[in-house]
Amino acid sequence: MRALLFFSILFLLLSYSCSKDVQADKGEVKNKTPCRVVRVIDGDTFTCTLKNGEEIKVRMIGVDTPETRESPKLEKDVDRTGLSREEIIKMGEEAKEYTKKLLPKGEVVYLEQDVQPTDRYGRVLAYVWLKDGRMINELLVMEGMAQVYTIPPNVKYQERLLKAQKRAMQEGKGFWGTRRP
Repeated sequence: MRALLFFSILFLLLSYSCSKDVQADKGEVKNKTPCRVVRVIDGDTFTCTLKNGEEIKVRMIGVDTPETRESPKLEKDVDRTGLSREEIIKMGEEAKEYTKKLLPKGEVVYLEQDVQPTDRYGRVLAYVWLKDGRMINELLVMEGMAQVYTIPPNVKYQERLLKAQKRAMQEGKGFWGTRRP
């Protein structure tokens, strides 16, 4: 009986800690900046409107999705992965569609910044949270639609994202199922 109680408590603790990896406390969104989605540009970039009416372009921190169009980065990805331009663009479109499902027009999301507020292109850098407390950056990685892309000093959730990527790779989720970026 004592062993059963021990394993029951252990199971509950493990279940709780695993769910915390995927979902943050719902109360955490209170300390973040709300922003209403205008449109998704690609798998890791979108525009949204702040409460004051300002429209901003947001680049999700810590993740990278495949390109959706011709660009210097697409050429680097072709050289790095050995995949064709067409295949990378197709993967990029898949990631964009997944992000669109998570970020429909009009959805209110919550932005959390790290050390650097913007990138060299003027985009706001953020971890993006849904009302239910899930981090979109992490969901992209968990489903194999993005890979971890850390640029110091923005490393607040690096370990969390790496853990999600490892799990996605092991489970063959998304792009990890048939191709290796």
